[in-house]
Amino acid sequence: MRINRRREFFLSKIKSLEALSKQIDKLKKAGKVVVFTNGCFDILHYGHAKYLQDAKNKGDCLVVAVNSDSSVKRIKGNFRPIVSQKNRLGLLAALSSVDYLILFNEDNPLRLIRRIKPDILIKGADWNKANIVGSDFVKGYGGRVLTIKLVKGLSTTSLINKIVKAR
Repeated sequence: MRINRRREFFLSKIKSLEALSKQIDKLKKAGKVVVFTNGCFDILHYGHAKYLQDAKNKGDCLVVAVNSDSSVKRIKGNFRPIVSQKNRLGLLAALSSVDYLILFNEDNPLRLIRRIKPDILIKGADWNKANIVGSDFVKGYGGRVLTIKLVKGLSTTSLINKIVKAR
């Protein structure tokens, strides 16, 4: 019974856009700072966990938009993702830093950013702030766009390459 409650809690973090929008509206009315980030999060590793914790520390609520399997395939190539969207969402939901998750099929999260209107939009420091999707929109209503330093040498691609070499 305890395991089922824990599983339900994790799954309750995964929202449709409609449900997430309603929840975000409530949080904003309560004066909470909403932080938004996105990514593929294929082969979750320490770099991801640290990045998400650092993002969470910038506000009260962290929303993570996750690329669907079809979106990852278009962006990263036919051999990706390694981990299915269902499993990626489940792993991310288990992290205490993540408050809400939403899956998206587009190549970028602009539609979600426009709907959610986060107070803070965050990406890794490997992104130039001017090139972050949605940055102009967020700045346009007074939101902030930030980057977070990444853990050096840790990326899904580098992990995949290491695994391939170890075969």
